[in-house]
Amino acid sequence: MMTSVDTDLIRVLADPLRLRIVTLLAQETLCTTHLVEETGAKQTNLSNHLKVLREAGVVETEPCGRFTYYRLKPDAIASLAGQFADLAEAARATAESNVKRSCP
Repeated sequence: MMTSVDTDLIRVLADPLRLRIVTLLAQETLCTTHLVEETGAKQTNLSNHLKVLREAGVVETEPCGRFTYYRLKPDAIASLAGQFADLAEAARATAESNVKRSCP
């Protein structure tokens, strides 16, 4: 069964721009300027989304002079992927056993 922490992470990643940010950060560490160029989002909007991702534990920051670089935390994504893999395995086992709850 998925916990509230897992559903919170799903909600965080369900936003199209945040998912795009995560996808970009999976490829390389980027600063806000790079992310603005890649996504076309306004800097303030992007900063708000990055704050949500940071607070959810999906990204971490690295100061570099006057810039802040963002890096994806693979363990957060791997944990969620593991939860979905467990859910898929349970569904597979249920389908194979063909057990149905009787109706009242």
